[in-house]
Amino acid sequence: MLGLLSCATVPAAIAVTHYTRFGLLDAAWTIPPALLLGALALWTARAARRQSERTIGRIGGARTTRVGRILGGLGTYAALTAALAVGIYELLKYLSE
Repeated sequence: MLGLLSCATVPAAIAVTHYTRFGLLDAAWTIPPALLLGALALWTARAARRQSERTIGRIGGARTTRVGRILGGLGTYAALTAALAVGIYELLKYLSE
């Protein structure tokens, strides 16, 4: 669930700016929560994988753990990419003045 939320945070904020009065740079406020959710998803997937290894796979959930790790990574990468884009935009705006 955390991985899915981290993947959906930045694109959802961009979609909201398309249909409301908020600007695209206002969506940058969702970068820290997306990064935090991605890190939490990676942390919980790692803990679940350890638990599964301790029980030699009897508790199951290996596929769910893998999906959570992948979605957490994608959410983290999306947040970092958005942060990089906003940072470059602000740098170019500063240099053009």
